[in-house]
Amino acid sequence: MMRIWTTAALLLLVSVAPVLAQAQKIAYVDSDYILGKLPEYGGLEQRLRALATEWQQEMQAQQRVIDELKADYQAREILFTEEVREQKRVEIATKERALVQYEQSKFGPEGEYFRQQATLLEPIQRRVMAAIEAVATRDGYDFVFDRSGDFLFLYTRAQWNLSDEVLIELGIAVGE
Repeated sequence: MMRIWTTAALLLLVSVAPVLAQAQKIAYVDSDYILGKLPEYGGLEQRLRALATEWQQEMQAQQRVIDELKADYQAREILFTEEVREQKRVEIATKERALVQYEQSKFGPEGEYFRQQATLLEPIQRRVMAAIEAVATRDGYDFVFDRSGDFLFLYTRAQWNLSDEVLIELGIAVGE
Protein backbone atom coordinates (compact mmCIF):
# COMPACT_ATOMS: atom_id res chain seq x y z
CA MET A 1 0.00 0.00 0.00
CA MET A 2 2.86 2.34 0.84
CA ARG A 3 4.39 1.63 -2.54
CA ILE A 4 1.18 2.75 -4.33
CA TRP A 5 1.19 6.03 -2.39
CA THR A 6 4.84 6.62 -3.14
CA THR A 7 4.29 5.93 -6.84
CA ALA A 8 1.25 8.21 -6.92
CA ALA A 9 3.15 11.00 -5.13
CA LEU A 10 6.06 10.62 -7.54
CA LEU A 11 3.74 10.77 -10.58
CA LEU A 12 2.04 13.86 -9.16
CA LEU A 13 5.38 15.55 -8.53
CA VAL A 14 6.60 14.73 -12.05
CA SER A 15 3.42 16.11 -13.63
CA VAL A 16 3.39 19.30 -11.51
CA ALA A 17 7.14 19.97 -11.59
CA PRO A 18 7.19 21.70 -15.00
CA VAL A 19 4.47 24.08 -13.84
CA LEU A 20 6.24 24.80 -10.56
CA ALA A 21 9.58 25.30 -12.27
CA GLN A 22 8.09 27.89 -14.57
CA ALA A 23 6.99 31.15 -12.91
CA GLN A 24 3.85 32.54 -14.41
CA LYS A 25 3.37 36.25 -14.87
CA ILE A 26 0.00 37.55 -13.79
CA ALA A 27 -1.35 41.09 -14.07
CA TYR A 28 -4.65 42.90 -13.95
CA VAL A 29 -6.42 45.83 -15.55
CA ASP A 30 -9.31 47.98 -14.39
CA SER A 31 -11.60 48.18 -17.42
CA ASP A 32 -13.85 50.79 -15.76
CA TYR A 33 -10.80 53.05 -15.35
CA ILE A 34 -9.69 52.42 -18.94
CA LEU A 35 -13.15 53.06 -20.40
CA GLY A 36 -13.49 56.22 -18.32
CA LYS A 37 -10.34 57.60 -19.95
CA LEU A 38 -11.51 56.93 -23.53
CA PRO A 39 -13.08 60.06 -25.05
CA GLU A 40 -15.42 58.06 -27.29
CA TYR A 41 -16.80 56.21 -24.27
CA GLY A 42 -17.96 59.48 -22.70
CA GLY A 43 -19.76 60.34 -25.93
CA LEU A 44 -21.36 56.91 -25.96
CA GLU A 45 -22.69 57.42 -22.43
CA GLN A 46 -24.15 60.79 -23.45
CA ARG A 47 -25.88 59.26 -26.47
CA LEU A 48 -27.38 56.50 -24.34
CA ARG A 49 -28.50 59.00 -21.68
CA ALA A 50 -30.19 61.12 -24.37
CA LEU A 51 -32.05 58.08 -25.71
CA ALA A 52 -33.11 57.03 -22.22
CA THR A 53 -34.30 60.55 -21.40
CA GLU A 54 -36.35 60.69 -24.59
CA TRP A 55 -38.00 57.34 -23.86
CA GLN A 56 -38.67 58.26 -20.22
CA GLN A 57 -40.37 61.46 -21.33
CA GLU A 58 -42.57 59.45 -23.69
CA MET A 59 -43.47 57.08 -20.84
CA GLN A 60 -44.29 60.03 -18.57
CA ALA A 61 -46.57 61.47 -21.28
CA GLN A 62 -48.34 58.13 -21.59
CA GLN A 63 -48.68 57.95 -17.79
CA ARG A 64 -50.22 61.44 -17.71
CA VAL A 65 -52.84 60.36 -20.26
CA ILE A 66 -53.64 57.29 -18.13
CA ASP A 67 -53.87 59.43 -14.98
CA GLU A 68 -56.23 61.87 -16.74
CA LEU A 69 -58.42 59.00 -17.97
CA LYS A 70 -58.57 57.54 -14.44
CA ALA A 71 -59.39 60.92 -12.89
CA ASP A 72 -62.12 61.54 -15.49
CA TYR A 73 -63.52 58.06 -14.92
CA GLN A 74 -63.62 58.50 -11.14
CA ALA A 75 -65.19 61.94 -11.38
CA ARG A 76 -67.92 60.89 -13.81
CA GLU A 77 -68.36 57.21 -13.00
CA ILE A 78 -71.84 57.58 -11.53
CA LEU A 79 -73.02 59.42 -14.66
CA PHE A 80 -71.93 56.60 -16.99
CA THR A 81 -74.01 53.64 -17.96
CA GLU A 82 -72.56 50.23 -17.14
CA GLU A 83 -71.60 49.81 -20.80
CA VAL A 84 -69.71 53.15 -20.90
CA ARG A 85 -68.02 52.34 -17.56
CA GLU A 86 -66.79 49.04 -18.99
CA GLN A 87 -65.51 50.81 -22.14
CA LYS A 88 -63.61 53.35 -20.01
CA ARG A 89 -62.07 50.60 -17.82
CA VAL A 90 -60.99 48.68 -20.93
CA GLU A 91 -59.51 51.87 -22.44
CA ILE A 92 -57.52 52.54 -19.24
CA ALA A 93 -56.31 48.93 -19.01
CA THR A 94 -55.29 48.96 -22.69
CA LYS A 95 -53.25 52.14 -22.23
CA GLU A 96 -51.61 50.72 -19.09
CA ARG A 97 -50.62 47.54 -20.97
CA ALA A 98 -49.28 49.66 -23.84
CA LEU A 99 -47.15 51.63 -21.38
CA VAL A 100 -45.73 48.44 -19.83
CA GLN A 101 -44.99 47.04 -23.30
CA TYR A 102 -43.30 50.29 -24.34
CA GLU A 103 -41.16 50.26 -21.20
CA GLN A 104 -40.15 46.63 -21.82
CA SER A 105 -39.34 47.31 -25.47
CA LYS A 106 -37.03 50.16 -24.48
CA PHE A 107 -35.57 49.16 -21.09
CA GLY A 108 -36.32 45.44 -20.70
CA PRO A 109 -33.60 42.78 -20.76
CA GLU A 110 -33.87 42.54 -24.54
CA GLY A 111 -34.88 46.15 -25.02
CA GLU A 112 -33.57 48.76 -27.39
CA TYR A 113 -31.43 50.43 -24.70
CA PHE A 114 -29.32 47.31 -24.16
CA ARG A 115 -29.14 46.57 -27.90
CA GLN A 116 -27.93 50.12 -28.57
CA GLN A 117 -25.45 49.85 -25.71
CA ALA A 118 -24.03 46.60 -27.07
CA THR A 119 -23.83 47.96 -30.62
CA LEU A 120 -22.10 51.17 -29.56
CA LEU A 121 -19.79 49.53 -27.02
CA GLU A 122 -18.62 46.58 -29.13
CA PRO A 123 -16.00 48.47 -31.22
CA ILE A 124 -14.58 50.07 -28.06
CA GLN A 125 -14.43 46.71 -26.28
CA ARG A 126 -12.65 45.13 -29.26
CA ARG A 127 -10.09 47.95 -29.28
CA VAL A 128 -9.45 47.64 -25.53
CA MET A 129 -9.13 43.85 -25.76
CA ALA A 130 -6.64 44.18 -28.63
CA ALA A 131 -4.60 46.66 -26.57
CA ILE A 132 -4.66 44.36 -23.53
CA GLU A 133 -3.52 41.46 -25.68
CA ALA A 134 -0.74 43.59 -27.23
CA VAL A 135 0.56 44.72 -23.82
CA ALA A 136 0.31 41.21 -22.34
CA THR A 137 2.11 39.65 -25.29
CA ARG A 138 4.78 42.34 -25.44
CA ASP A 139 5.50 42.15 -21.70
CA GLY A 140 5.20 38.35 -21.42
CA TYR A 141 2.17 38.03 -19.15
CA ASP A 142 0.49 34.64 -18.92
CA PHE A 143 -2.76 35.89 -17.37
CA VAL A 144 -4.43 39.30 -17.24
CA PHE A 145 -7.53 39.71 -15.07
CA ASP A 146 -10.07 42.52 -14.99
CA ARG A 147 -10.56 43.77 -11.47
CA SER A 148 -13.62 45.89 -12.23
CA GLY A 149 -15.86 42.97 -13.21
CA ASP A 150 -17.42 40.20 -11.16
CA PHE A 151 -13.99 38.71 -10.43
CA LEU A 152 -13.10 39.64 -6.86
CA PHE A 153 -9.56 40.52 -5.86
CA LEU A 154 -8.95 40.70 -2.13
CA TYR A 155 -5.53 42.18 -2.70
CA THR A 156 -3.70 43.52 -5.73
CA ARG A 157 -0.20 44.92 -5.89
CA ALA A 158 -0.18 48.12 -7.95
CA GLN A 159 2.98 47.10 -9.82
CA TRP A 160 0.95 44.44 -11.69
CA ASN A 161 -1.71 46.90 -12.86
CA LEU A 162 -1.49 47.17 -16.66
CA SER A 163 -4.34 49.70 -17.03
CA ASP A 164 -2.05 52.65 -17.82
CA GLU A 165 -0.02 50.57 -20.28
CA VAL A 166 -3.24 49.60 -22.05
CA LEU A 167 -4.26 53.27 -22.24
CA ILE A 168 -0.86 54.14 -23.72
CA GLU A 169 -1.32 51.32 -26.24
CA LEU A 170 -4.68 52.91 -27.13
CA GLY A 171 -2.97 56.27 -27.60
CA ILE A 172 -4.49 57.87 -24.48
CA ALA A 173 -2.30 60.04 -22.27
CA VAL A 174 -2.16 58.90 -18.65
CA GLY A 175 -1.51 60.77 -15.44
CA GLU A 176 -4.15 63.44 -16.05
